[in-house]
Amino acid sequence: MRAHSYNLLKRIDSPQDLRELPETDLESLANELRDCLLHSVADSGGHFAAGLGTIELTVALHYVFNTPYDRLIWDVGHQCYPHKIITGRRHALNTIRQKNGIAPFPKRSESEYDTFGVGHSSTSISAALGMALAADRKKEDRKTVAIIGDGAMTAGMAYEALNHLGDTHADVLVILNDNEMSISPNVGAMTNYLTRMLSGKVYSTVREGGKKLLKQMPPMWELARRTEEHMKGMIAPPGVLFEEMGVNYFGPIDGHDLNSLTQTLENLKVHKGPRLLHVVTQKGKGYAPAEADPVGYHAVSKFDPSVGVTASNKPSKPTYTKVFGDWLCDMAALDDRLMAITPAMREGSGLVRFAEEFPNRYFDVSIAEQHAVTLAAGMACEGLIPVVAIYSTFLQRAYDQLIHDVAIQDLPVVFAIDRAGVVGPDGATHAGSFDLSYLRCVPNMTIMAPSNENECRQMLYTGFRQNAPAAIRYPRGTGPGVHINSQMTALPIGKANLLRKGHTIALLAFGSPVTAALEVGKALDTTVVDMRFVKPLDEEMIISLAENHNVLVTVEDNVIMGGAGSAVNEFLIANEIMVRAINLGLPDSFLNHGSRDDLLAESGIDTLGIMTLVKSLLNERDCEKISSQVIS
Repeated sequence: MRAHSYNLLKRIDSPQDLRELPETDLESLANELRDCLLHSVADSGGHFAAGLGTIELTVALHYVFNTPYDRLIWDVGHQCYPHKIITGRRHALNTIRQKNGIAPFPKRSESEYDTFGVGHSSTSISAALGMALAADRKKEDRKTVAIIGDGAMTAGMAYEALNHLGDTHADVLVILNDNEMSISPNVGAMTNYLTRMLSGKVYSTVREGGKKLLKQMPPMWELARRTEEHMKGMIAPPGVLFEEMGVNYFGPIDGHDLNSLTQTLENLKVHKGPRLLHVVTQKGKGYAPAEADPVGYHAVSKFDPSVGVTASNKPSKPTYTKVFGDWLCDMAALDDRLMAITPAMREGSGLVRFAEEFPNRYFDVSIAEQHAVTLAAGMACEGLIPVVAIYSTFLQRAYDQLIHDVAIQDLPVVFAIDRAGVVGPDGATHAGSFDLSYLRCVPNMTIMAPSNENECRQMLYTGFRQNAPAAIRYPRGTGPGVHINSQMTALPIGKANLLRKGHTIALLAFGSPVTAALEVGKALDTTVVDMRFVKPLDEEMIISLAENHNVLVTVEDNVIMGGAGSAVNEFLIANEIMVRAINLGLPDSFLNHGSRDDLLAESGIDTLGIMTLVKSLLNERDCEKISSQVIS
């Protein structure tokens, strides 16, 4: 990151430094912070637009609350870059999302200011409530604040937490960061004034004292109660829902008005019990290209701030996501039973074109993965064939629905699982390391892993034709760059593809590692098989390989435990086939952030890692037929 002479920001190494500034300097500090964020993300890439929208909110929160003693819990974490800058990580921001650099989301092991590790949405209120109840139990007079976006508020988990919060009467302040709407007319000077008044100490004291007095006079109490609710209703219609759940609602206020933010937070700080402040912000605030296209600037690669993100920043080969999106449109044109469902990942899952061409068959259910899967099950019951486009890591949130509502009923739902295996820069919370393991044990599931772009297209077609639950899992980014056949042909279920015949060692590769395995096979004259199907396995192929090779090496972009290699081991043992089996895959640990190439190398499933293992086997004196055991 290039050097900048930030007069105020250079003095801020912790929130304590921030709190020593006069309030009149906060606006200038926010401007410097926004410029710092722009240039650091431009130099390194990362999440961008959301952070630009929370500059003032971040400054106000750390200014008003005594962090880290007072707890700030960020939801999702896309907006946490300004928080990281203020909490002593400004000079390391250019390493964000890189191997050995700082994490892209709040991470407890990284900073005492990161009070809760996040990555998936809608967890902040639950975590904050847990912390507040713990503080109460330990008689600690600390404040607990959850910052949640309006997108995350579409998930059921947030309402489960709010429902419990209202019941417990715990001391929690929820900040609803509403960045989807523009600042509406009712978010002006009068509304800001009324909100400050409603949150102020004088009003609160009169309100509570008046309640005690007026309750002695029921007619007057009812009139006062209705007047207060009418006043709140005029300035804050969204608050009705929260008030009914037992959470006192304040707002909306302008999230870019630092003076209003700090005054309101100071007022709410002295309140007790469940309360929610509705703050309206603009995603991408302060950088015109991001303001115009907040979705496109949600996460970016390196770019020139004077130009913005251009086509040159995008890959030349089609990504697996685009392969899926193109197939979906082609298949929908051929079969009107196809319906597409996504839990708030239209752009990320490649559904933009489909949403435009088939709007009546496209369903974005917001951040509601459980609902997405059961919605698909309901459609399938009535003769439709729904395709659920979902990231591997997010499908974990709907595991019960996948088993109970889809698999048990043997319904024809296609799961197009993006970001499977090593994902990279977003770290452990976004890694798709476990889907082969958690899907393989579910009856009625067919599980496919394409080794290239064309195979991905054909497998999606195969799954659509299955008339049963089917999962096609593919990695982030681009494939090897093979030609994609426009014609769709169903693959024979459970049949592998022998890519080359060699000697002594057979490499059984599942999905994306096939390319690396084939390079090793050509270099060291080993047999290489594209297994294609994790379930059902090609048992005939495995028997043949075991009869003609001394060692079978399975390679997968999934954790070894319970994965595709485990399936091969189980088959060998069950059939008393005595051949040495070695499994390569992801380790029994959470992978930190880094590039996909870095993490594949770290896990030993890139070309060099596979080559090293195979060479060591070929150099062993005892690389002979093993007749007594299976080793994994």
